[in-house]
Amino acid sequence: MKISFSQTVREEILSDNNLEKKLDNVCSFVRECFLFGGIISNPGKTYHAEFTLPEDKAQELLKILKSYDLRPKMIARKGQIVVYIKEADGVALILNIIGAHKSYLALEEMRVQKDVSNHINRAVNCETANLTKTIDAAVNQINAIEYIAKTVGLSYLPTNLREIAELRMDNEMLSLAEIGELLIPPLGKSGVNHRLRKICKIAEKLRY
Repeated sequence: MKISFSQTVREEILSDNNLEKKLDNVCSFVRECFLFGGIISNPGKTYHAEFTLPEDKAQELLKILKSYDLRPKMIARKGQIVVYIKEADGVALILNIIGAHKSYLALEEMRVQKDVSNHINRAVNCETANLTKTIDAAVNQINAIEYIAKTVGLSYLPTNLREIAELRMDNEMLSLAEIGELLIPPLGKSGVNHRLRKICKIAEKLRY
């Protein structure tokens, strides 16, 4: 049976090696509060630490955590007082205060993994959005060129636009930069895009 992160922290701070380490009065108090009614969520999912305590201890813990420049909150829940923190840095600092250094390192490792995963997801989403935008633009360009070809013929277009139109039709999967490289002389991406926009506007006028 897999134990919770809170249980892992409890086992660490109650281990013989840990109990032999002396903590100052403040750190000892925070550790006692955790052992009395503390919970720390799995950092791989969320960052959350809370202490369910009598009001006098809750008020004292609140002052201590604020002295570390943390931003704890206090609420009443079912007749009990709960002090909690929902920040990764805050949870990490609490682990250090109570002497759970192995758990602190485990949190930091999960934190790095989560940051890397989020970065990759953002990059993939951005790449997907750009690809979708590129495909949609290419489809609109091809539709415009096909409409012109069917209604008035591509010869209706000026030579510079007709060249781009024919290249776009013959190379549907190429990027604008790659199409520009096929021209003689070559044309930059912005120049190709400008000509294709002109073609789309001509097709729009022909439709209406």
